Amino acid sequence: MSLFFNFYLIFITIVLQLFKKSSIIVRNVKQSEDFDLKLTEWQELFLQKKCTVIGLGVSNLPLIDFLLARGAGLSARDRKSRAELAEVAKRLESRGVELILGEGYLDRIDEDIIFRSPGVHPASPAIEEAVKRGALLTSEMELFFDLSPAPVIGVSGSDGKTTTTTLTYMMLREELAKEGRRVFVGGNIGEPLLPRLDEMNERDLAVVELSSFQLYTMRRSPWRAAVTNLSPNHLNWHVDMDDYVNAKTNIYRHAPCERAVFNAENDVTATLGRAHTGAVTYFSSVKSSADEFALKSGDRAVYVRDGVIRLWDGVRETDYFAVSDIRLPGKHNLENYMTAIALTDGMVSPETAKGIAQSFGGVEHRLELVRTVDGVRYYNSSIDSSPTRTAAALSALTEKAIVICGGSDKGVDFMPLAEALCARAKAVILLGETREKIDLALRHAGAKMPIYRVDRFDDAVRTAREIAEMGDTVLLSPACASFDMFRNFAERGETFKRIVCAFEEKE
Repeated sequence: MSLFFNFYLIFITIVLQLFKKSSIIVRNVKQSEDFDLKLTEWQELFLQKKCTVIGLGVSNLPLIDFLLARGAGLSARDRKSRAELAEVAKRLESRGVELILGEGYLDRIDEDIIFRSPGVHPASPAIEEAVKRGALLTSEMELFFDLSPAPVIGVSGSDGKTTTTTLTYMMLREELAKEGRRVFVGGNIGEPLLPRLDEMNERDLAVVELSSFQLYTMRRSPWRAAVTNLSPNHLNWHVDMDDYVNAKTNIYRHAPCERAVFNAENDVTATLGRAHTGAVTYFSSVKSSADEFALKSGDRAVYVRDGVIRLWDGVRETDYFAVSDIRLPGKHNLENYMTAIALTDGMVSPETAKGIAQSFGGVEHRLELVRTVDGVRYYNSSIDSSPTRTAAALSALTEKAIVICGGSDKGVDFMPLAEALCARAKAVILLGETREKIDLALRHAGAKMPIYRVDRFDDAVRTAREIAEMGDTVLLSPACASFDMFRNFAERGETFKRIVCAFEEKE
C-alpha cells in the first residue's frame, strides 16, 4: 500500500509540474511582444491544453489537420448548421473533433487556446470573456509566423495587395532558383502555408498577403513589410478608420521587421512612414529623385524619372526598367511594381525584375480580359472589392466602360466611387446589398449616364450585353465584397466568366 501511495505522489507531482510549466508558457505567449514560441513548446501546449478553432473556412481546416497531427484535444465552432457543413462535419467528428455549431457556436468557450478565423472579431463578448478567464487567443497565421523557419515578407494595404504579393513572389522565385532556394506564397492569397512548414528551411522565403482581419491581433511582424495604400475599408467590421489603420500597422510595428515600405503619395501611409522609427523605403509614381523625399538615415526610395523606375539606396541610384516594359495597364500597377522592387531590394536584380514586367499578364480576376464577343470586350475584375480599386480599374482603361457594381456592404462611403463612375462609366448596372447606396451616391454626384438596377447576378451580365455596342467595354468591378451572393470574389469572377463564355456571336 505504501509503495502504491509513493507512486501516486510521484505521478501527481509530475502532473502538477507539467501543468504549472504549461500555464507559464500560456501566460508568456499572451504577454510577449516577440510571440516567439517554437514548435516543441507549442507541441507541449497542444498535448496539455484543449484548443478550439472558431470558423471552418479555407485556412482553418488545414489548421485542424495540423493540430490533430500533433495530439491536440480539439473542438471546432462555426455559425453554420450541421446540415450546411455536411461532409465536413461528419469527417471532423470521425476524427474526434467536438463540434459546436449554429447560433450558439460561441457559447461556453472554456478551452485554453482559441484559434479564430480572420473574419471572427476578437472583441466578441464571448471571446473577450474567455480571454479574461485566461485563454490564449491566436490564429492560424499567427501560429505560422511563430513557427516558420523561413523569413517572411508581408504585404498589406487597402488595394493592390494581391498583385504586389504575386509580383514579389515571382521576382524572388526567379532569382532565388539560381541558388537552389525556394519561395512560398500564401496568407490571404492562395493556399495556407501552415501545412507546408515541414518543407521550409531558413534559406527559403515566404511571401504572404495579410488582411486587416489577420493583422488585428498580430504581435509578430514580417522580416520585410509593405503597406501599399490605405483608404476607408471594412468599416462594417472595424470600429472606425483609426481601428482599421491600427490593425494594418501590426505588419511592421513588431520584431523582426527590419524594413517597412510605404506609399509616399497616400496621405495615411506617408504619415505612418514618417512616424516609423525603423528603416523605411518609400515609393512614388510622382516624385523623380531621392531629394524629393524626406529621407532619414537608412531610408531608401523608389521613383520614376525619364520613364525609368529607379531605386536610391542611400549611396547610389540603380536603374530597374522602363515603365513601358510593364504589360499591366494603369498607374496602380506601376505602383505595385515599385512596391515589389522595394521589398526585394538587394535580393532581385534589375534584369530579373524587368523580365517579370515584360512577361506577367496579370492576376486572375484583376482586369482580366475574358473574351471579345460581337466586338465587345469583357473584363473580369471581381477582386475589386473597394471603391478605390474600382476607380483604379476604370483609370486603367482607355475608354468609358459599362460597369457592373455592387455587393455586400462594408460600411464605406460610395461618393468617391460615384465620382469615378461619373467620369469613366458609359453606363452602370447595380446589384446586391449596396445597390441603393451606390444609386443614391450617383444621383448626388449628378450622374448623367444610364443606371440599371437588377436583382440577380446573371441579369446584370446579360443586361450589360444587351446595352453594349461594338467597340464597347464591359467591366465587372463591384467595389464591394461578394458575400451577399458568393462565397468569395473568385467564385463571383468565375461565374462572370462562365456566363460570358457561354455567349454566342450574334448573327
